[in-house]
Amino acid sequence: MKNYWKKHKKLVVSVAVIIIGSGYYWYQKSHQVTAAIQYKTAVAEKGSITTAVSGSGNVVVDQLATVDPTITGTVSSLAVKVGDSVKKGTTLFTIVNDALSVSNDQSAASLQQSKNSVDSAKLSIKQAKADYKAAKDSDTSTSDQKKILKEKINIAENGLIAAQKSYDATLAGYNNTLSNGAKRAVTAPINGTVSAINIKNGDDLSRLSSNSSSSAPIIIGDLSTLKAQVSVNEVDVPNVSIGQKVMMTFSAIDGLTMSGKIEKMDALGTITQGVVAYGVTIGFDSLDPRIKPQMSVSAKIITQVKQDVITVPNGALKTQGNKTYVEVFVNGAQAPEQRTIEIGVANNTETEIVSGVNIGDNVVTQTIDPNAKATTTTTSTNRGGGMGILGGRG
Repeated sequence: MKNYWKKHKKLVVSVAVIIIGSGYYWYQKSHQVTAAIQYKTAVAEKGSITTAVSGSGNVVVDQLATVDPTITGTVSSLAVKVGDSVKKGTTLFTIVNDALSVSNDQSAASLQQSKNSVDSAKLSIKQAKADYKAAKDSDTSTSDQKKILKEKINIAENGLIAAQKSYDATLAGYNNTLSNGAKRAVTAPINGTVSAINIKNGDDLSRLSSNSSSSAPIIIGDLSTLKAQVSVNEVDVPNVSIGQKVMMTFSAIDGLTMSGKIEKMDALGTITQGVVAYGVTIGFDSLDPRIKPQMSVSAKIITQVKQDVITVPNGALKTQGNKTYVEVFVNGAQAPEQRTIEIGVANNTETEIVSGVNIGDNVVTQTIDPNAKATTTTTSTNRGGGMGILGGRG
């Protein structure tokens, strides 16, 4: 018997542990307390709701001038650097081109010859008229002689007309040559700030590429004409129009928000990786000196503002089939009641309630069931599309 007990001792202990564990589990199960479901609520309020569409782009200079002389030569006496403020007419650099001086001399000589021809034609007319008058007053002149002398007057007058036309053409060429010569001193075409310089002293202008404005010798921009150019998705463009207010932020400047208005919209969209977008130009209401050309800008274009409406957080909205509803706590109730609602406009945070909810109602925004395996949060579908987070209270 003693040997039997030793042989089966471990088995007996294991059975005992199982029995004790089962009893403890039964005791815990039978005495478990069910925790109450918790609700997070928000009060339906009367105020304003603002909807907006988003766009992103860059700051640009609206009035930009490229300084690209039409004559060639060597750059000399470069007098400006990037960032300099210049007035219209300020000399930027000069062009050394000896051939221009030769052209000026040749053009002046041609003009003088043309003037001499005009003067000679006038003298010819005067002489022809004098000869004709003398013949007419003479008793010895025949009718044929008078006829020939009168014809000489006509020929001289035609000669003056031809000489005058030649002179006019030569004068135009001379003035053009002088104009080119004057361009050896290259000046600023507008008031502004030197944005780019693509030349240095000694450069040959004939070798510079002028295929694009960005490679022009000098670029001047009027920084008082800064604009924001952003792209707006084709889905949102129908809600955008000239004159709408815009709020803008800048990734390079923390905390800065600028307001403006839409001034222009592209009629044609651009396609990038299958997405169609339209360019929108925004004018600033005021300028901050920290804003620089090419800075990245994010824009919220305000498309609609509704005043004195009932709004609830988007998290309160729930759907079942084609029905939209909210859960509302009625005074003294332990659980919320379900109410079918009619909704209006919405943004990323709030939705307008047209009917089904009253001001002051406590609507459920989140349901927490401690008895469930995981916390369940009811969320609503974002009805705002590209709407910005701009909802506000009146």
